[in-house]
Amino acid sequence: MLRNLVTSLLEHEEVRTTDARAKEVRRIAERMITLGKRGTLHAQRQALETLRSKDVAKKVFATLADRYRDRHGGYTRILKLGRRVGDSAPLSLIQLVHEDEVPGEESKPAS
Repeated sequence: MLRNLVTSLLEHEEVRTTDARAKEVRRIAERMITLGKRGTLHAQRQALETLRSKDVAKKVFATLADRYRDRHGGYTRILKLGRRVGDSAPLSLIQLVHEDEVPGEESKPAS
């Protein structure tokens, strides 16, 4: 289940899931991006052990590795969404951070 969530996160760049799953997916997804930044054949094989799609693995090693080349960790963010209607489970949106976003700075409307 976590492998599917990680593959979906890296493919679509955001996934809506429960808080507990989002925290576990963050660990694995950040590891996959770190492997992508390493770029060796061994790293590719390690990533393919976890990822379900070769196309997603190619995206990690080409697009995402270049996007996060100068960033040392913190490739994902988890946003709390509230509670699910059926069972009141806490929901989160986990998404990849874009390179143009600086931590701690929020866009302020012009006054």
